[in-house]
Amino acid sequence: MPHITLDYSANMEKRTDIPALCDHLRRAAIETGVFPMPGIRVRAFAATHVSIADGDPEHGYIDISIRLREGRDQETREAATQAIFEAAKTFLQPALDTYSIALSVEMRNIDASLSPKTGTIRDHLTRKG
Repeated sequence: MPHITLDYSANMEKRTDIPALCDHLRRAAIETGVFPMPGIRVRAFAATHVSIADGDPEHGYIDISIRLREGRDQETREAATQAIFEAAKTFLQPALDTYSIALSVEMRNIDASLSPKTGTIRDHLTRKG
């Protein structure tokens, strides 16, 4: 974990490189030292229909949601949230300087008892290394 999801207005695709932003956030999550690399997943979904503020179609947004298994203390989660927010803001600064954009990040804990998991990514990483 974590699962990092970007929900963004479709007009952002013309303003920044969304795949590169996903990779940038993946690397930022690793650099926090809080999340195990094999569990990090970053994905992005464009909202094709939005209405923001006064309805001007030039407004855009990127909302970043970070979901992770419970067990990390508040201070650790706050530091990781801030690190990912700063990474996103730095990456997006050229677009933020040019366009009307809202950027937000929210981290939420996942109740492990309500979220069974399985996977083979770690096995494949071990074989590669």
